[in-house]
Amino acid sequence: MLEGLNRVIDYIEEHLTEEALPPEVIAECAGVSDYHFRKIFFYLTGMTLNEYIKNRKLSEANQDLLRGEKVTDVAFKYGYRSIDGFTRAFKKWSGFLPSDVAKKGTSKSFPKLSFIITVKGGIPMEYRIEEKPAFNLVGVSKRVPMQFEGVNNEIVKLAMSITDEQKNEMHALQDIEPYEIVNASYDADAKFLKEEGELTHLIGVLTTKNEVSERLEKVPLAAGTWAVFPNEGPFPATLQNTMARIYSEWLPSSDYEVIDAPTFSFTKMDEQKKDYAYSEIWIPVRKKR
Repeated sequence: MLEGLNRVIDYIEEHLTEEALPPEVIAECAGVSDYHFRKIFFYLTGMTLNEYIKNRKLSEANQDLLRGEKVTDVAFKYGYRSIDGFTRAFKKWSGFLPSDVAKKGTSKSFPKLSFIITVKGGIPMEYRIEEKPAFNLVGVSKRVPMQFEGVNNEIVKLAMSITDEQKNEMHALQDIEPYEIVNASYDADAKFLKEEGELTHLIGVLTTKNEVSERLEKVPLAAGTWAVFPNEGPFPATLQNTMARIYSEWLPSSDYEVIDAPTFSFTKMDEQKKDYAYSEIWIPVRKKR
């Protein structure tokens, strides 16, 4: 995992003046899909890929200006379509104008990242590995904006749109653990340089049955291995913290790697405690090669 992260960072560094990094390059370098790499990167660094690349471009632009290159040339070199756009971005990032670099020698830098293993700890992380037969995710789905933090309002709207007929059919089909309503995400199409794009979010159940009405979406999943992370505490903070630790602590140090398949979770609210819940996060994995 760490080697893959550093390979992508090296590739970005070698192509800072290019507009985009194709998703297939990420998959080749990191061994995971574009979407999963974004999540891993975000949870490890606290910033999106877009933020990191923009910071590196502007940092290198600063160095070019110090070397006496013209503002116009530097702006176009790093993909800005106008001098005004570059000037606004540079000032917002650095606090000073590009022209100040040459006139006053003012400078700001943002170094290239490098991922290493740091031993942290003391906080145990509960998980289990489960082998599951082939099954279907069945439910109501919608393309929603890709969002790493906060409440996704489009997912809230999706949940509110589920009809009684759909709920009844889902409950009738449910025949494999976990016997809960799950939230699954897959088929992300985000572009690399712009944290934009959508993914499919499905609210539904797991079933081994294949006969499903047109009211519901069916997503077949092959038999495979799942890493399951139970968590209990204040909601949604505990669930979000667990997700962050999966990508920032467990995956880099485990014998498993995530595969390109839907991740899903479920949450059971505690009726006695306000904003308190038990949740499980199911991550599709395989042994590292």
